[in-house]
Amino acid sequence: MPLLPRPGFDQPRPSEITPRETWLRRRDWLAAAALAGAGVHGAQAQTRGPGRLAPLPGARSNLAGAMLMEQATAYADVTSYNNFYEFGTDKSDPARTAGSLKPRPWTVMVDGEVRQPRRFDLDELLKLAPMEERVYRLRCVEGWSMVIPWVGWSLAELLKKVEPTGNAKFVEFTTLADRAQMPGLRSGVLDWPYREGLRLDEAMHPLTLLAFGLYGEVLPNQNGAPLRLVVPWKYGFKSAKSIVRIRLVEKQPLSSWEQAAPQEYGFYSNVNPQVDHPRWSQASERRIGEAQGLFAKKRPTLMFNGYEAQVGQLYAGLDLRKHY
Repeated sequence: MPLLPRPGFDQPRPSEITPRETWLRRRDWLAAAALAGAGVHGAQAQTRGPGRLAPLPGARSNLAGAMLMEQATAYADVTSYNNFYEFGTDKSDPARTAGSLKPRPWTVMVDGEVRQPRRFDLDELLKLAPMEERVYRLRCVEGWSMVIPWVGWSLAELLKKVEPTGNAKFVEFTTLADRAQMPGLRSGVLDWPYREGLRLDEAMHPLTLLAFGLYGEVLPNQNGAPLRLVVPWKYGFKSAKSIVRIRLVEKQPLSSWEQAAPQEYGFYSNVNPQVDHPRWSQASERRIGEAQGLFAKKRPTLMFNGYEAQVGQLYAGLDLRKHY
């Protein structure tokens, strides 16, 4: 029986030739970015992209742990090497095929155990909180990593707007599943749509980011446009892309990879160098884009991907081997 394809995170490269629909999308995003820019009071993104997409400025974050002092992975690598199975299972597939994704119009339903369920339009979300630039490590369960300057704001800002009830214990994320836009859905790799989940306290942690851009520009399609989750202390597949629904629930939701291969993927999926995946050691990692490529010396993986000081207390007393 063939092995399941390898999950991770997303980041592939757009075509050098801009099709008409992409140009039209850029025009729409420019208007949206102007709205978002008004919310950052003239702040400029600290890290700039190549200028192919609409700018999305973000003020430098003052949050502890949010501005990693390591060299950022090149934009070309961030946008051309990733996992986004809705567009294919090869690392290069999303950059090649994600031009079919239409990130506008876009809405996100936030409901479940909340007092104020609402459907949010993308323009509302762009203005909901001031945009920040945050430079996070990204660690894939396959043993590779990147450093990415994201633009967005803490997911907690959105969750507070809908007023979770006392019954809300977890947050479930559902992503777009449209066969007309996503050719990879025909593969049957997973039971679509893609679903992920967090405990409520994880979702409310200030480092948990709802990202709308990277490198000072709006998200490329292959990176999860128009908005995605970024949870820097967990393996990349926990950070759902192209989100259409956020539901607060009482019982722990079943995530897509947990459903597909429960012996390999647990609900928590915290980066942990002491607990190996059945197919990949988690003790070390290969940083994408470093000199020597595949032959570059691996670096030791850090507990919670280096964010232990910020999030370790969330798991006090929890057996991290059992709850992997």
